[in-house]
Amino acid sequence: MNSITPLNILENLFEKTNKNLSKSNIKDIEMRENIELICRCNANKAPIRFLMSCLLAKIHKPKVDIRKPYTEIEGNDTYSGRFYDEKYVELFVHKYNLPCNPTTAYLTPAFRNLDRILTTNLVLVGRPREVYVLVLEILEKAYNQPKIVVKILIEIIRFLLIIKKEDEQRMKRLIADLNQADILPLSSEKIIKLLTQHLNCKHSSRLPVLIVASAYQTVGEQIGETSKLLKAHNAADKQTGSFGDVEIVLTNEEKIVTCYEMKNKRVTKIDIDVALQKLPKNKIDNYIFITTDVIEVEVTEYANSLYEKTGIEFAVLDCIGFLRHFLHFFHRKRSLFLDVYQAMVLSEPASAVSQPLKEAFLALRRVAEGDN
Repeated sequence: MNSITPLNILENLFEKTNKNLSKSNIKDIEMRENIELICRCNANKAPIRFLMSCLLAKIHKPKVDIRKPYTEIEGNDTYSGRFYDEKYVELFVHKYNLPCNPTTAYLTPAFRNLDRILTTNLVLVGRPREVYVLVLEILEKAYNQPKIVVKILIEIIRFLLIIKKEDEQRMKRLIADLNQADILPLSSEKIIKLLTQHLNCKHSSRLPVLIVASAYQTVGEQIGETSKLLKAHNAADKQTGSFGDVEIVLTNEEKIVTCYEMKNKRVTKIDIDVALQKLPKNKIDNYIFITTDVIEVEVTEYANSLYEKTGIEFAVLDCIGFLRHFLHFFHRKRSLFLDVYQAMVLSEPASAVSQPLKEAFLALRRVAEGDN
C-alpha cells in the first residue's frame, strides 16, 4: 500500500465502507464500542481526527510506530501526525462533511507538542478524560496488532457516516415540524426568551457571535453596514489577522468601522487594554464588548474614559440587552432576524456549535411557536 497516496487510501476505504454501513469489520465488541464512543463524543471531536491521522500514517508507512506521531520523539520510526491530519484527513473530512473538527487536532492542548511515546500509562490532559484513555488504548492495540489498523480506520469512517446520517435525519424532522406550523410571528420578547434559553444551553460560547452577526446581516442594507465573514471558532486573532469576533465594515468597502468582542465571562480592564494593543492602524469608530456576565461600574467608566485618549468609543454591553434593543428598534425585521440566526447556527461546524446545540434551538423554537 506504500505506493498509494494517503488520499487514495482514504477514498478507497470510504468507498468500501459506504457500500454497507450496517456491517462492522471489528469482531472485538469492546473495541467496537470504544470506537463508537469516541466518534459520538460531542463534547470533544479532536480525538477522532487525531486517531485517524495516526492510523492513516501507519497504513501509508507500515514501518512507523503508530504511537510516535511527533518527530520530537526519539527513534527512526517517528512520523508527523499533524502532517497527515492537515494535508489528508482535513481534506477528507471537508469533502464528505464528516462530524469532526474542521481544523487540526494537533493544536488542541492535549495533543500539542508531545515528546514521548503515546503509551497507555501516559496521562493526556483533556475532557472528557475517558475519550483520551480510549485513544491511547486503541493506539496500543494497533501497535501490537498491525493487521487491524485498516479495520479500525474503516470502523471510524463507518461510525462517522452513520452519525452524519442520523444527524441529517433528525434535523430534517425538526425543520419539517417548524415549516408545518402556520402561526403568528413570535414577538420580540418571545424571541429574546427563546435565545436566552439557547444561550443557557451547554457549550454555547459561540452563540453571542452569531447573534451580533445575524443582526447586521438582517439590516445591513438599511444601515449601510455589514459584518465580515466570521473567522473559525478556535482560530486565534493573530492567526486570522482579525481584531475582534465580529468586524463591521461599510457596505462595498473594506474599512472596519466597528469591532465586537464576545466574552462569556466578566469583561475586565485588562481585556480592554489588550484590545487597545491589537487595534487596526486605520482608526475605527467603536470597539464593543458583548458579555453574558455582570458588567462592573468601574470597567464601564474605564471604557468610557478612553474616547478622549484614542478617538474610539469603547463600550461594554450585555448580550441580551443588545438583542432586546435591536429587536425593538427593527421590530418589523424580527422574524427575518430569527431565520438568519437559525441559518447561521445550523451552518456552523460542529466544533463551534455542536449537533445537540443545533437541535436544541430547533426544538426550543418549535415549542415557542407552538405556544404562540
